[in-house]
Amino acid sequence: MPWYRKLHWQIILGLVLGLAFGILAAANGWSGFTNDWIAPWGTIFINLLKLIAVPLILASLITGVSSLKDLRALSRIGGKTVGLYLVTTATAIVIGLVVVNVMRPGDTVPDSMREQLQATYETVAEERAETALAMDRGPLQAFVDMVPENFFGAASNNRNMLQVVFFAIFAGIGLLMIPRRTAQPLITFFSSLNDLIIKMVEIIMVVAPVGVFALIAGTITTIAQDNLDQVVELLAALGYYCLAVVLALGIQTAVVFPLMIRTLTPMRLGAFFSNIAPVQLLAFSTSSSGATLPVTMEVTEKRIGVSEEVCSFALPLGATINMNGTALYQAVAAVFIAQTLGMGLDVGAQAMIVLTATLAAIGTASVPSAGIVTLVVILESVGVPSAGIALIFGVDRILDMTRTVTNVTGDIVVATVVASSEGQLRAV
Repeated sequence: MPWYRKLHWQIILGLVLGLAFGILAAANGWSGFTNDWIAPWGTIFINLLKLIAVPLILASLITGVSSLKDLRALSRIGGKTVGLYLVTTATAIVIGLVVVNVMRPGDTVPDSMREQLQATYETVAEERAETALAMDRGPLQAFVDMVPENFFGAASNNRNMLQVVFFAIFAGIGLLMIPRRTAQPLITFFSSLNDLIIKMVEIIMVVAPVGVFALIAGTITTIAQDNLDQVVELLAALGYYCLAVVLALGIQTAVVFPLMIRTLTPMRLGAFFSNIAPVQLLAFSTSSSGATLPVTMEVTEKRIGVSEEVCSFALPLGATINMNGTALYQAVAAVFIAQTLGMGLDVGAQAMIVLTATLAAIGTASVPSAGIVTLVVILESVGVPSAGIALIFGVDRILDMTRTVTNVTGDIVVATVVASSEGQLRAV
């Protein structure tokens, strides 16, 4: 197949053209045209992916769990998956803390810019703080929110993905425990539904380059608001902070994950990252692990060679509880805000950040900018004023794109490692 017909090159082309058009539109005052006639195609593309996310999770998890031999196999695979997710998340947070303490980006922000940022985003910061306050209702709230009181209510909102995961695993366990002859019609139904959703993903990905173009163009014009000088000024003030976040994410994505693949699986690194490139590019464009999930599952099973049994369990779970990039970003952001405000965080406070960010990552919705809400909880846990998120809100959308790449890469790496340990990683 010629290189220009490969999906990841087409997505890269769409991304580059979208970036160029977005800059051109912002410089020439075309934001209105872009928002009215270009950006909606990106929204349609994301909506198509979100449309099939819930049925995909439901079908794949029920099929995957019910296809296991017994509950011991589920316990073994589930234990490895959750354990690796917790380890990689904690590792990401520690990397973020080391980078931000060494670089100290908060010391470089001018007083005038700090005051301007706080004034500009004060209202938004207050809204996020109120949202976080409503979420923080006790140490076990994450487990309470995991169990839906109404399945159809949970399935009607992509923010309740963890509840759908819970129901699907519960249903799969139930199918394991009843006679196979009785369970088989339902297993066949969900297996067929899973095949249908995968085919729909293939159809949607035909228009992925156009969707990515529209998403990037719309993002650039939204950030710039017909004023590129304002964006340049913002990046000049927060550029060192952005560099710290991207560097830490780069270490997690380009060092930790390859080390896991190299030592824990038989896969070649070049083949692995070449195969997952479309997923990473899509994650960058959509800023949503949930929206990327259908493509993540298709690529992981068909290109990486992870069995359907592991893929259908690990990836939906990862899209809801494994937020390596988000947790890392929250750690860097919390220390950066404290540095900017002239507040020191001792070893005990930073250890609290590791614990809180790891737990917060489990409950972070797989939708754009959800991390900024849970960041408030982390700030409050170490005594840093939550109003400080106003300092970083201007560049959050840009960083959201980069941390989502780390999130989905972590999901695929863990699924691959688990599959390899179970003898369910086939050569492709």
